[in-house]
Amino acid sequence: MTDIASAFLHDPRTRRALELDTLAAILPIDRRDRLAELLTDDDVEILKHLAREGMGENTLRALASDLAYLEAWALAGTGAPLPWPAAEALALKFVAHHLWDPGKREADDRHGMPADVGDALRANGLLRTKGPHAPDTVRRRLASWSTMHRWRGLEGPFASPALRSALRLAVRASGRPRRRKSERAVTRDILDRLTDTCRSNELVDVRDLAILMAAFGSGGRRRSEIAGLRLEQLRDDPPVSSDPTDPTSTPLPCLSVRLGRTKTTEANDDAKALMIGPPAAALKAWIARAKIARGPVFRAIDRWGTLEERALSPQSVNLIVKRRCAAAGLDPREFSAHGLRSGYLTEASRQGVSLPEAMQQSQHRSIQQAASYYNDADRTEGKAARLAI
Repeated sequence: MTDIASAFLHDPRTRRALELDTLAAILPIDRRDRLAELLTDDDVEILKHLAREGMGENTLRALASDLAYLEAWALAGTGAPLPWPAAEALALKFVAHHLWDPGKREADDRHGMPADVGDALRANGLLRTKGPHAPDTVRRRLASWSTMHRWRGLEGPFASPALRSALRLAVRASGRPRRRKSERAVTRDILDRLTDTCRSNELVDVRDLAILMAAFGSGGRRRSEIAGLRLEQLRDDPPVSSDPTDPTSTPLPCLSVRLGRTKTTEANDDAKALMIGPPAAALKAWIARAKIARGPVFRAIDRWGTLEERALSPQSVNLIVKRRCAAAGLDPREFSAHGLRSGYLTEASRQGVSLPEAMQQSQHRSIQQAASYYNDADRTEGKAARLAI
């Protein structure tokens, strides 16, 4: 090996970049160099270990992103790398920098994140908001910080009463309401408008129709689950009657989807969702048209209309939903792929489907979360908000 090559491989940033190549199937490769610059050697080793342990891809992506942010914030806010273990005072500083009272900030510019810290994070492309962070983002980053402590065999300050109390008070002071992942739900009427934009026989239309119908009809699947769907997860079940009370009614195609590892299920769980009727037909039509024999079901299509081997990314699924919203005359800023998930439960409530039955299909674990969609549907259609009419 030449002296130049040896020096190249011994450069810490270059070495981390090469090691992150082994995670290219999980981490976004276009961010490899930035992650290599922000993460330490120990950070990369733990991420590789977690990948070997079978940590979910979405969780690992979030963990890598949060860890890079924490490393950059510590350097900008303290002038030193992120310490292991972290002191309680540092965790409290993190909360104070990210959750604060906008009214108090107007009177005292020292309240909240210091300007120089914010400028440094923006220069790294890690900070966009000028106000307090979303409480859920702060909680997630603290949870990621805690996770990395545990995997390093260290005790962190994250269970301390002082930190819990500070977080609770800071969330209240920030006054930032929790926002849903999709401002509007893709209910059945909206879904019909989106699918009406996919009626040509073009390959991209056949694919997008299958994505929309499969995501909604299988219980509002997450964009990561749609992007990661593989042919091996699908089973062609016998047709079912369109009217369950009449065995002689028109038969409908039926597909079952083995969910495997998701946000709420483990790989060895026997969780599944069903697609009956138009969603199953649309998915079958896409598989036949694209000649999918194995591997990813939903794949990229280049600008010449050629099907590629690589699977769609979750972000691509989100962009497809937004593009179809624009084509249908809707404001794409009001919708995201998660609108298919919230829309499924909202529509289930409208049509009188019981909450337990809808949750069995959607695989929501939180009754509180699932019920919130039912409550919203009830409120918009009930009498309580119509007393002044």
